[in-house]
Formats: sequence, structure tokens, C-alpha cells
Amino acid sequence: MYSHSQQILVKRSSYAIGVVGLSILFFIALQWLLPSVLWLSLCFLFLTASVALYTFQLYYNKPIGIKNNFIESQSLTNRGAIGILLGFVLTGFYCCLYWYPELLGKGTTMNSGLIALFDPLSFALKKQQASEWFVYGVLYTFAILIFGIKFIIKYWGNRYQMYRTISVIFFQIIFAFLLPEFMLRMNLPYNDLKNMWPLNYYFFDSWNVGNLFNAGFLGKLMFYWGIAMIFIISPVLTYLYGKRWYCSWVCGCGGLAETAGDPFRQLSDKSIKAWRLERILIYSILLLAIIMTIGVIYTSRTGLEYLAGISTATLRSWYGFLIGAVFSGVIGVGFYPILGSRVWCRFGCPMAAILGIQQRFFSRFRITTNSGQCISCGNCSKYCEMGIDVRSYAQRGENIVRASCVGCGICASVCPRGVLKLENDGTNVLDRLNKTKTSFIKESEIQRIR
Repeated sequence: MYSHSQQILVKRSSYAIGVVGLSILFFIALQWLLPSVLWLSLCFLFLTASVALYTFQLYYNKPIGIKNNFIESQSLTNRGAIGILLGFVLTGFYCCLYWYPELLGKGTTMNSGLIALFDPLSFALKKQQASEWFVYGVLYTFAILIFGIKFIIKYWGNRYQMYRTISVIFFQIIFAFLLPEFMLRMNLPYNDLKNMWPLNYYFFDSWNVGNLFNAGFLGKLMFYWGIAMIFIISPVLTYLYGKRWYCSWVCGCGGLAETAGDPFRQLSDKSIKAWRLERILIYSILLLAIIMTIGVIYTSRTGLEYLAGISTATLRSWYGFLIGAVFSGVIGVGFYPILGSRVWCRFGCPMAAILGIQQRFFSRFRITTNSGQCISCGNCSKYCEMGIDVRSYAQRGENIVRASCVGCGICASVCPRGVLKLENDGTNVLDRLNKTKTSFIKESEIQRIR
């Protein structure tokens, strides 16, 4: 056990190393440094070391258990000056990424600045120079990886949290990043195989369908895979496991929220007013996505621009700008330190809305409660990033079957009395994991004796 002064020294050292890593990105963006493989490697090295040291001083030589010490007194995690500043920086970066990529060095024939820094990696993966979206994908994946490892260490001993975090890291690295880039290398259309309509709102656009069908057998296979995801795979998995199969185990948006956004989960608004606003917004956006998609299909089939007096091209353009860019990108991530880590998932994601409807009325998944053991500590409600007042259900002994619940299991993890249980058709998911591990140990012991 190291002393308090040593802990402070390690913590400050982690901050300093992180600032150095971010400064490399900042100086290259200002073109004060020339992009090179060396600077890119040093940047990732410093940022990784920063998170590793910070994680070390938080959890090294400490008893196993979830630690949220001082989370409400820190400026970063309690809407303080540092948190607000971080929100402005993230929002500004996303605005540049979406609408002003030339400020980051995007060029017509040759990149410069920040985007040029990622050219060597881009050429290695897909034999093309980097775009703003490649930079976004690299940083996004890197954040899920390093903060995912931090999350696993924080929840060490909780197998459910460890398994689902490993799952989102895997799907982000392989399905959301590497496979789509390799597809471009093979001159195939870019396609995130775990993404689906309506989250993938351009899936039925004529240009996307055309690109897929023009890509031969693999392109057609990707199209029919997308159809199967919408109408077969997703409903079946949601019936069996609830929306958590996607929102907490697969989705990249949820993956970033659960890893990099974990320190901000307590900032979500749990009021009835917020719940009402949530339902109005998310189902309105789902309806808009359905209308937009009908319009897009109608236009592609008939060649007519207007549907019921509405220009389908204009509707598609505004949806892409307001929902696809402003809400999901800028607000959805940039506002982590202000509104919590699942703003987009809770208020805007049409995919979450569809899965939520299926979960609410058809799924076997629910969170069961035992009011006799509840001590009303409020941990479950505080750390629910979807804004659910879990304690009110626990106090009444009611099962939690909310459309917005993503089944992350944090409420059950932070409960000191074991009041909450994640269940599929009456079977405790955590007990099943424990039994699996116990059975494996017994089988191994039998083999050893033999």
C-alpha cells in the first residue's frame, strides 16, 4: 500500500502525461509540428500511459468492489469548470469534424495537419489517405479500448460487467472499425455489419443500395444481411434477451457511453419531466425516420421528388443534419460532462426506440426487485445513465420493464443488498454465469483427479 502523497504524485503524473499526448494532437492540428508516424505513436503511447497510471492509482492494492469515491465533489464529474470546459472542447471538435474538416487538415489531393497524422495508418489498412471519418473512427475505437480496460478493472470480479465490456470492445474494433476499412481496401462499399436501420438511416438510400448491388455477391449479401438484422435477428434477440443484446453488448454508441462515459453516468436527469421529454423526443424521431425512409424508397421507385407535398430529398437532408450529425454526434458525445453519457441513447436513438417497444411488450427480459431487502440508499437510481428512478421500483417491489432500460446491470452491481436481479424468463443471468464458472471448475477438478 503506497502513501497518500505517492497516490497524489501518480495521479498528477497521469494528468501531465495525458496533457503531453493531447498537446501533440493540438500542435499538429495547428501545424506547429509536422505529421509523422513517430508523433502518432508517441501520442497513443502517452494517452495510454496516462489512463493506465490514473487507473493504477485508483484501484491498485484496493479491496475488490466498485469505487465511485469523490465523484460528486470533482470538477470533472459534477458539472464543474473542468467538466464544462471538456464539454466545449468535445463539442468544438465534433463541429469541426462534421462541418469544417478543412480546419483539421482535410485536403482535396493531400492532407495536412491532424488528418495527415493518420495517413500512414490509413494507407496501411485500406491503401487510401485518411479522411475526417477515419480519424474519428480511430479515436473512437481507441477511447473504447483504453477506457474499456479501465472499466473492466473498476468492475473487476463482476463477470457480467467484464463480459459485456469485452463484447463492446470486440465489436467496435472488429465490426465497426477493421472490417469496414478492409472492405474499402477490397473496393467494396463501406459497411458496419453490426449497424442497422433506423440507426443506419441511409440504408435504403438509392446510392447505398446501388453501391451494395454493384459490388457483386458480397454486396448483395451485405444488403440481405441488413434486411435480416431488421426483421429477424434483432426481434428474436430482443425477445430472448431484451434490448441489452444490442445497446449494452454490441452498439458502438453504447460502448463509448459505458467506457469513456462511465464517470458521467450519475449526471443523467431522473425527474418525471425528463422522462416525459424522453418519450416525446425519441418516438417523434422514430416516426420521422419511418416517414423519411418511406419517402426515400418512394422516390427511388417512382422517380418523383414529392410525397404528400413534402420533398423527400429535403426531408432526408434535414434528418441527416439534425439527427444524424447534431444530435447523435455533437450533443450525444460532446455533452457527456453536462447531461450524462447516454443522452443520444435515451432521447434520440430511433433504434433504441424500436428495441424499447419490443422489450416493453414482448421480451422475456426484466429486472426483478426484492423490496424487503431495499435500504433506500439510492445507488441504483444515481448511477442509472438512462435516467430511471430504479429505487422507486425497488421500494415497491415492482419489476423494472422500462422501454428505455438498456440492461447494463450497473444498478444491480452497485446495490449493496442484492435487491436487483437481471432475469430472462425467471432465470437470474448472474446466477447462470456463476453456475457456468462453478461447473467449469468442477469439471477441471475431475479431470485433474483422473
